[in-house]
Amino acid sequence: MKTCQFWLKCCIIFILLCICILLMTIKQKQQQVEITKKNVNEKLFKVLLELDFLQKNNAELNHRILVLTQRLRIVKNSYSNKKKLGGPSKEYELLRRRIYFNMKELWYYISYELRSLAKTVKVIKPFIFRMKKNINEEYLSLLNDIARLATVDGHTRWRRKEYIYLRTLVQKRLRVLQNPDDCSKAKKLFCNLISDRRSCGYGCRLHHIVNCLVVAYATKRTLFLDNPHNWGFTSGGFSSLFFPLSNTCTSSLDNNETVLPWPGNESVQVVNLTLPIAVPDGSNRMRRQLPPPFDPLVLPEDLSRRIQVLHGDPSVWWIGQFVNYIIRPQLSTIDMFQGYEDSLEFERPTVGVHIRRTDKIGSFHKLEEYMYYVEQYYKQQQMNGKDLYKTIYLATDDPTLFKEAYKKYPDYHIFGDPELSKTGSVATRELDKSIMNINIDLFFLSQCNYLVCTFSSHVCRLAYEIINGIKYADASTQFISLDDVYHFSDQIHRLHVAILPHKSNRPQEMDLQVGDEIEVAGNKWNGYSKGTHLRTNKTLLYPTFKLIQKNEVMYFASYPDIKISSEELED
Repeated sequence: MKTCQFWLKCCIIFILLCICILLMTIKQKQQQVEITKKNVNEKLFKVLLELDFLQKNNAELNHRILVLTQRLRIVKNSYSNKKKLGGPSKEYELLRRRIYFNMKELWYYISYELRSLAKTVKVIKPFIFRMKKNINEEYLSLLNDIARLATVDGHTRWRRKEYIYLRTLVQKRLRVLQNPDDCSKAKKLFCNLISDRRSCGYGCRLHHIVNCLVVAYATKRTLFLDNPHNWGFTSGGFSSLFFPLSNTCTSSLDNNETVLPWPGNESVQVVNLTLPIAVPDGSNRMRRQLPPPFDPLVLPEDLSRRIQVLHGDPSVWWIGQFVNYIIRPQLSTIDMFQGYEDSLEFERPTVGVHIRRTDKIGSFHKLEEYMYYVEQYYKQQQMNGKDLYKTIYLATDDPTLFKEAYKKYPDYHIFGDPELSKTGSVATRELDKSIMNINIDLFFLSQCNYLVCTFSSHVCRLAYEIINGIKYADASTQFISLDDVYHFSDQIHRLHVAILPHKSNRPQEMDLQVGDEIEVAGNKWNGYSKGTHLRTNKTLLYPTFKLIQKNEVMYFASYPDIKISSEELED
């Protein structure tokens, strides 16, 4: 019995011991689990933190990638735009224009020689006629091909934008110059107009004002007309036709202002500029007694390179900016233009033909001479695939030309009014109505797509300057002059520079070395020009294609404070 109890106790103790060991094991396991759980939680927390960091870092990286992608796209677009809008090189533009110019000079030479041959050997005249006709077609085709280079070379948009920018900049500079905030403190240039209107008509007078405004711009002085009564062409004065040159400086000279004659000095408030009166030099030109202080054909240093790349005749573009500022028409003048345009039912495109007779009788040209070049223009348009209705705007001081034109050219629609011509004679051209009619002709000539005229006429040159100054980026090829090359009445000279040597073939020709400078007297329209060799001082002929025009540059005020905003660059 005792033995059984003993073993029972032992069993109970063993069971209890096992339970204790089990409990201890469970506790250790629990502790291990807790420790493991804690470690897992800590690791999980770290993982979550790292994941959160990676997510944030990934988002930042994505943002950076997006930014870099956008920048890359901008860079690519900028590079692409730079290629498209960066513009052509100066060398390319000069070469393209030179090829066009030389092609015309070659045609002048061939055409002249064929005419001379036909007169000399009359038996072959029919053959010469056919030959000239065929060559003329090839010539017009080549001109078309050369002209098309400017439309297929990818720089058309740049040319337009560059033209708008430069035009806007120069016009803004003129507005700021001519409208100072305090006129009493502004430096001024008073422009004396010559009183002899017989020797200097309406177009001549406008060009004198242009010359004065160029000097004012160059010296940064506000321009005044010191003796406006000498304008004399309209009873209401200059401002009856055009907006005044200044809106803020409208009073006469203040007695307290110091006045000195040109050139004055930098500190004086008012400089009085009297333009020298031109005198004949025996060669159908007008030479000035004294050179102007700033030659209107000279380009400003700060803009010269850009203008030379943009335009085929940079001096014309430059002068055109001043002409267009001066002749800003009053609303009443605009109404007059509009009313006349409506009555004419004026259409574009059309060719402007200006035929000056009366006081230009010394350079008489028949109607057929003008219309030959009109026909050439329309033939060239047909080669471009444009079957245009042939129209001209005829401006002349000879009213009989209208009947002649109607009779000889019935296939043309002729705009213009013979009544305007009746007031264009020397005897009546200073009357109000005559001046209004001259401005009507000038307005419509400048609206034409092509101009055929004589550059001996101020009106013809004014129309050409207006077209180049504000209508087209480059209209330096959109004209034909039957007599003179383009010139400005107050110019010192126009220079050609030899780029090819020449050995004279006859006594009338000059020898040329590369770099020689020639003062141009005129183009003979037969492949040769005439001029004075500045090295030998001899006036002789030279092959026009062997020289290029020299664009002279000098320092003008540069107006660094005047900027152009994008809003001002309106197309």
